[in-house]
Amino acid sequence: MLNVRNKWCLITGSSRGIGKLIALQMAKYGANLILHSRNLNHTAELENEIKAMGVDCFSVECDLNDLDSVAKMLKTIDESGRQVDIVFNDAGLQIAYRTDYYSTPASDYLVSFNVNTIAPMMICYHFLPKMIERGFGRVINTTSGIDGEPEQAGYSAAKAALNKVTLDIARKLDGTDVILSLSDPGWCRTDLGGPHAPNSPESSIPGMIVGAFVDDKRSGRLFGAQNFTGLSLEQAVEKATTMQPLFEK
Repeated sequence: MLNVRNKWCLITGSSRGIGKLIALQMAKYGANLILHSRNLNHTAELENEIKAMGVDCFSVECDLNDLDSVAKMLKTIDESGRQVDIVFNDAGLQIAYRTDYYSTPASDYLVSFNVNTIAPMMICYHFLPKMIERGFGRVINTTSGIDGEPEQAGYSAAKAALNKVTLDIARKLDGTDVILSLSDPGWCRTDLGGPHAPNSPESSIPGMIVGAFVDDKRSGRLFGAQNFTGLSLEQAVEKATTMQPLFEK
């Protein structure tokens, strides 16, 4: 299992929900954190909590629906001098539930793709070459198992696109120590999942972080977090290493 102590970890959507849980878990294992939210005020309290755990931490703000804002965030991180070793592209947006799905507006797709596909891939494209040059890195892109719901077409299409491009790049990285994975938290009671979801956010741990700790040079796997519920991190990593990349199935 990889030792992440003192490695720098960027977590998008870290002010609440599953992103916040990821942040606290990574800090527990000694990683230094870059916290992302739309406004620095949203992560101020969490930043103090994490610093009290004995690791370094700072926050960046960015509207993932604004690609200029994404570029500005990446520039801020670069100018800070911090070397990003691990990325969790966890932030996501389910823009609307369209009961009359034949009237779905084009804007649903535009916003959904910006937030759920294009922004995370711009982050990947920014950091992966640096990781490849150093010979080390972990990137975990959060996807969704949503299926058969045209009421959420923009969101489901954007996540399907994220899956496709993630796996295409994963084929190129497989066999190296730059590991690109997908994670799916399952339907959880978060702001995105709503109050009627069957799973607590906490049930997504350790599954949502296991991709940062695998150490076997295999990319392209999908870690369904609910399949790891109740396991220790060590047990989760052991289970994860028995899984095959999606492009081999």
